[in-house]
Amino acid sequence: MANGGPVEHGYPHLDTVRAAITALYKRLSYDTIRSFATSVLPADVAFCDQDDLHLGAQRVARELVRHYRLPDARMIVSFREMTHAANVELAAGPEYFVELNDRFRTHRRDIGAALAHEVMHVYLHRLGLSFPGTRDNEILTDTAATYLGAGWLLLDAFREDGVSSQKLGYLTPEEFGYVLAKRALLFGEDPAVWFTSPQAYTAYTKGMAQARRDEQQPPLTAAGWAGRRRYARDRRSAQDHLPVGPHPGVPYSFTPAGRGPLRVCFPCPTCHQRIRVPVRGRVRARCGLCRTVLECDT
Repeated sequence: MANGGPVEHGYPHLDTVRAAITALYKRLSYDTIRSFATSVLPADVAFCDQDDLHLGAQRVARELVRHYRLPDARMIVSFREMTHAANVELAAGPEYFVELNDRFRTHRRDIGAALAHEVMHVYLHRLGLSFPGTRDNEILTDTAATYLGAGWLLLDAFREDGVSSQKLGYLTPEEFGYVLAKRALLFGEDPAVWFTSPQAYTAYTKGMAQARRDEQQPPLTAAGWAGRRRYARDRRSAQDHLPVGPHPGVPYSFTPAGRGPLRVCFPCPTCHQRIRVPVRGRVRARCGLCRTVLECDT
């Protein structure tokens, strides 16, 4: 939790975020991902100063348990002084003890954001899905919470002005915006209408621009002129058995023709699973993981 200190911006964790999206598809399947088409709604996690602190926190926790489809998980929420925003004790269940920072006693509208992250820890624990190392595992948790419909709360908890700042989670605001944008493009959902923080909206629009760039990389037909020109040059080099790249920011690579027909390998713009297709002009490819149909010009 950044509380008054500097907030990191940009996309320093983007590779891990993309790996987390791929891991979700591999572990949950296409059909399960699709079952999360509706996000947590603001009214379901609303928390005002007149609500009883503990009863209100329990109510929000139950709503997130319901959203993540953990019917036999019970969250026991308490508050104490601590450095981090929250902590959850991962045990066998069905009861899980969640501790929230004392700060949330007076910042109640952000309790849903903190619980969205901690309840996702329980969800991933039950799935047996984790990344090695604390940092990458926390990035996985933020990404999963956001992609499955509760992470807009985490981005909306980001507030920054000339004298103060607050941010929850391990992703930067723009990375939260990026994952929200990937979700929005998948389900046709616009989370921007739920933001109460102007800084959250700005981060979301930046994240959407980055997500759109994923859909505009060659060999996809939506690629721009510069990308298509660079791709054509790299393809000629590969066909002539000359080394290609790697170039910074270039997502594709070629399989040498000496081991069969020349193929190009590139990430699916939806789930980032790598796809390999033959180099033969216009090709329609379907990702085997997320079932996205891709129009390519190889």
